[in-house]
Amino acid sequence: MGAGNLHGQGSCFLPLRQLDQEYHAPRIVQIAGAYPGITVDEFNSVTSEPPAEMGQWSYDFSDPDGPQMGTVAIEGSEIVSKCEDPVVIIAEHNTIGVELPPGLEGAVDLVVLVDRAKNRFKERKFLVVDDGSGNLAIGAYHAKSEVPGEILGQIEYVQIPWLPCMKSTKSGFMEEDELF
Repeated sequence: MGAGNLHGQGSCFLPLRQLDQEYHAPRIVQIAGAYPGITVDEFNSVTSEPPAEMGQWSYDFSDPDGPQMGTVAIEGSEIVSKCEDPVVIIAEHNTIGVELPPGLEGAVDLVVLVDRAKNRFKERKFLVVDDGSGNLAIGAYHAKSEVPGEILGQIEYVQIPWLPCMKSTKSGFMEEDELF
């Protein structure tokens, strides 16, 4: 059994969403308690993170020494709402075949939304599978016989940040805009 296709290989494409430089990410905010009854100490005990930079998002790994289970806020949409058992994987763009501008140096983190309830084979859909050694593999497959192990979920959404090396998407002139 071989590895699955990456983005753009074998007519298989991830469901990508490119953010623009004016994107305001949802913000993750902790809850201090319920009123009435909340104390000053409870109110002051929660921490807050700065907002994400424009065109970016933020995520949090609450306990850096514990299991790496953090949180990320994803903008609401029909795709996100219809996920029955969602989980996010942070993947470097080159590991799943997503091409970014050639002037970019280093790997870029992408937010990959997986629906674990969709754990059945679908041709040319990007699947998260157990590779047989206890690690995850991400790929699209043309036949169920190509899948190297148990199907753990299907990728529903991949979010790409806007980076300064990318073309501006809005110039103020509709004729010049990349996206209009």
